[in-house]
Amino acid sequence: MNTEILGVIAMFVLAIAIAIPLGKYIAKVYAGERTFLDMLFNPIEIRLYKISCIDETAPMNWKQHLQALLTINLVWFVMVFVLLMTQQYLPLNPDNNPNMSADLAFNTVISFVVNCNLQHYSGETGVSYLSQMVLMFLQFVSAASGMAAAVVVFEAFKHKTAQHLGNFYVFFVKSITRILLPLSVLVALILVFNGTPMTFEGKDTMSAMEGQNVEVSRGPVAAFVAIKHLGTNGGGFFGTNGAHPFENPNYTTNMVEMIAQLIIPFAMIFAFGIYINRKRFSYMIFGVMTVGFLCLVIPNVVMESAGNPAIERMGINMDAGAMEGKESRIGAAASGFWSIATTVISTGSVNSMHDSSMPLSGMNELLAMMINSFYGGVGVGILNFFIFVILAVFISGLMVGRTPEFFGKKIEAREIKIALIIALVHPFLILVGTALAVSMPGLTESTLNNPSFHGFSEILYEYTSASANNGSGFEGLGDNTPWWNISTGIVLLLARFIPIIGPVAIAGLLAQKAYIPEGSGTLKTDTATFGVLILTIILIIAALAFFPALTLGPIAEYFTLHQ
Repeated sequence: MNTEILGVIAMFVLAIAIAIPLGKYIAKVYAGERTFLDMLFNPIEIRLYKISCIDETAPMNWKQHLQALLTINLVWFVMVFVLLMTQQYLPLNPDNNPNMSADLAFNTVISFVVNCNLQHYSGETGVSYLSQMVLMFLQFVSAASGMAAAVVVFEAFKHKTAQHLGNFYVFFVKSITRILLPLSVLVALILVFNGTPMTFEGKDTMSAMEGQNVEVSRGPVAAFVAIKHLGTNGGGFFGTNGAHPFENPNYTTNMVEMIAQLIIPFAMIFAFGIYINRKRFSYMIFGVMTVGFLCLVIPNVVMESAGNPAIERMGINMDAGAMEGKESRIGAAASGFWSIATTVISTGSVNSMHDSSMPLSGMNELLAMMINSFYGGVGVGILNFFIFVILAVFISGLMVGRTPEFFGKKIEAREIKIALIIALVHPFLILVGTALAVSMPGLTESTLNNPSFHGFSEILYEYTSASANNGSGFEGLGDNTPWWNISTGIVLLLARFIPIIGPVAIAGLLAQKAYIPEGSGTLKTDTATFGVLILTIILIIAALAFFPALTLGPIAEYFTLHQ
């Protein structure tokens, strides 16, 4: 067990060590400074712009950035929706997997377009290799869309006053060519050398230990798994995701995939500070996020390592931890760490079954997604946190009787109204979705695999995962029905684009305002005191709103287990 704990610590420390220089590199990429990949990718990017009839030198204001982002996402939705409903007639389908139903295709396409990958199908039987490759393409472009949106916020605070904030297509393309693609190639090579398949051949027949012949699915797995983690997408090539031995063969690949999830969200924070020349501010952000992360992850590692008291009372040894739903090659501690990292970062991939987590571990997984502001997905994590920064500045100004200012820009009513709407959209979508599902047992009760408190937790988790653009699930829930596919699809759309539109709009509005030089009375936003204020506001707005729902689910289940 001590060795497992050391492995968990090593994953986290290595991720930070890689993220710091990666953040410097990312800042250079978006600032247009010279990097070592220029010779390789400059000609490719120029050709892409020419083919696409894009003027990469044309500056954009914040409205034009959002227009470009929403337009290309709509195009991808239509294209892939048609593909999934016709995949059985198309090439690269050696296992003859059928077409998706309209409601499942609707949910799947939206889920991948919005960087969630809330999969209501199993990859082995639900999609062809062509569909898997196209979904892998969406994993690249959805991650790049979030990163490009974040850079608009970077640009807004880089200059004292600005009408134009760079070019969306430049930020978008560079996110893929200079960051996501090179890292994906590196991670995929490590996975291949550790046994992850990379082939277009169909199922293989193998002899099981019982002497029976079984058909084992394979495919271009390594490439898919690499970007699903680096892009914080999380969609599994196989139904069991990162618990499958082909996706995650051993402890080494488990560490590589865990670090891959962490490094870009970490690096984007450091890149923000470097880009706007306010490194201390980025350190404050990283510190607040890390405190919140540790408050969730440490209890999970401890609880999963301690085992299940109900099973222990039966006289069964729990030295290995609570191993139901976990892989012996990974262990309870690493599974507990992953369960919080993947919900905090919004990756949503799993290396164990969250439905089998201890009750309070499940509560922490839910809290990580409900708060949705600690690290977060690539790009959008910064945007989510930015909303709470604006609210903290506003409240601080009220406390001292001064007009709120942030980086020399006055925070006024329009910005606060947008920030409050964005902060409340997330709990609204989760709680309203859960309430509707519970109020219509005819549509949902038959899909539950567990009664009582845990059944409620399954419903709450599904809408929380959708709203947080996470994609993981309490998979006792039979979610491939028209109700779940359509209702969560709507939540996915709203929860992705409203929280992107809001921060970009606020940043664009602030960028246009006159710059006010900082004075002796200016609020310092790079201090530990301001960090504590932000953390307090996050807990009040984001966490306490969900306490009644958590009481009906995992907390009640915990007390039932300890009777």
